[in-house]
Amino acid sequence: MATKHEQILQYINDLGIGEKISVRQIAKALNVSEGTAYRAIKEAENQGFVSTIERVGTIRIEKKKKENIEKLTFAEVVNIVDGSVLGGRQGLYKTLNRFVIGAMKLDAMMRYVDPGNLLIVGNRYQVHKIALEAGAAVLITGGFDTSDEVIKLADELELPIISTSYDTFTVATMINRAIYDQLIKKEIVLVDDILIPLQDTYYMTTANTVEKWHELNQKTGHSRYPVVDEGFRVQGMVTSKDVLGVNRLTAIEKVMTKNPITVNERTSVASVAHVMVWEGIEQLPVVDQQRKLIGVISRQDVLKALQMGQRQPHVGETIEDVVTSRFSDHSTSDHLLFQCEVTPQMTNHLGTLSYGVVTTIVTEAGSRALRKYKKGDLVVENVTLYFIKPVQIDTTIDIHPKVLEIGRKHGKIDVELYHDGEIVGKALMMAQLLD
Repeated sequence: MATKHEQILQYINDLGIGEKISVRQIAKALNVSEGTAYRAIKEAENQGFVSTIERVGTIRIEKKKKENIEKLTFAEVVNIVDGSVLGGRQGLYKTLNRFVIGAMKLDAMMRYVDPGNLLIVGNRYQVHKIALEAGAAVLITGGFDTSDEVIKLADELELPIISTSYDTFTVATMINRAIYDQLIKKEIVLVDDILIPLQDTYYMTTANTVEKWHELNQKTGHSRYPVVDEGFRVQGMVTSKDVLGVNRLTAIEKVMTKNPITVNERTSVASVAHVMVWEGIEQLPVVDQQRKLIGVISRQDVLKALQMGQRQPHVGETIEDVVTSRFSDHSTSDHLLFQCEVTPQMTNHLGTLSYGVVTTIVTEAGSRALRKYKKGDLVVENVTLYFIKPVQIDTTIDIHPKVLEIGRKHGKIDVELYHDGEIVGKALMMAQLLD
C-alpha cells in the first residue's frame, strides 16, 4: 500500500507538462493536510519534475534527460535572471537550444533566430513579435514590458516572454554561468550513472527462507543480496557469512543484517567509495526517498567509475582545477617538492591565500606524494591544518610533502608550505588507499 507521500508524488507525476500546482489544490484533491502536500511538492522539485517560479507559482515541467543537462528550461531562466513572466506561461517547461543577443538591425538579427531559441533584447516591440512568430521565446532586459498584442501572441504560441531588470550583458553572463555549473555537475559521477537497475538485480524478500539464498547463489554465483518487504522497502542485507551452517528452512529475516547502509541515486560515487572502503562493503542497495529498492551498486563498479572519471577531459573548471593547474613538480630522486603560484581566484577578500585553497594544496600535494609510493585511487579521510600564515597574491609557494606512514589500506603525510624560505603552513593528511 503506497503512503500518502507516494500517492501525491504519483499524482504530480501524472499531471500534464506545464500544469500549475498548488499546496491547497493537492491537499483538496487527495484529502491530505497542506503540510503533507507541501513536503511532496518539495520532493518533486528535488527530483526535477516540478519547478517553482517567483510570481508565477509551481509548475509541472519535463524531467531533463542526462544528455540534455546542459540545456535550461525557460522556467529555470526565469529563476536565474529573477524575471517576471509577461506571457506564454504554458511554454515555461520547454528547453532552450541557445540564446541570441538582439543588438543589431532587425534583418541581420533574425538570420540568427531559430525555433527553440531565446532572444535577449530591450524594449523593441516589433522585434518581440517577429521573434515569437519565428518560434523563439523572448527575454526583455532593462525592466521593460511589451505590448498587449505580443502578450496575446505569446499565450497563443505557448512561448514565454520574460522581463528582467538586469542589462543584456549581465543576463548573458548569468545564463552562461548556470550552464557552466550544470556542466561541472555533469562531470561528477553519481550512483545513478552506474547502478545495476532493479530489473537486473537479484534480491530476496522477508518471506523467503535460507533455501532461497542457496538457489540464488547457485544461479548467479553472487553471495550477497538485499532483502525487501512486500512494499519493496529494503529491510536487510544477507551474505554467505550470515547463512553459513544455518538450517535451510530458517526465515531469512532471522539471519539477515537489519537496517543496512544504503545510498540514493543522487549520491556521488566518490562518497560511496569512501563508505565501501571504510566499512569493508562489497555491495550497497540503492534506494529512493521511501527506501524502496531501485538497484544495487558494487565496489568493483565504483572503483572502475572513479578511474574512468580521472581519464575524462573536464569541461567546467572548479576551484580545485584552478589550483592544480598552477602546480608544478620539482621533485628529485630523494626529495618531493611541488610549487604553486597564488592567482587572484585563490585569495580571500584580504588578498591573501584562502584557507579552503590551502586545504586543496595540501590534499593535492599529499595525494601526489602517496601515488609515488603506491599506484591506484585514494580517498582523503582527514586534513588537519595546524599552522598557517598569510600568503600574498602573485607569489609562489614551495610545498614539501613527507610520507610518514604507508600501509596496505592507509597513508599518513606531513605537508609543509614555504614562501621565501619561511614556513607559512603545516598540515597532516590521512587517506584511505583503494585497491
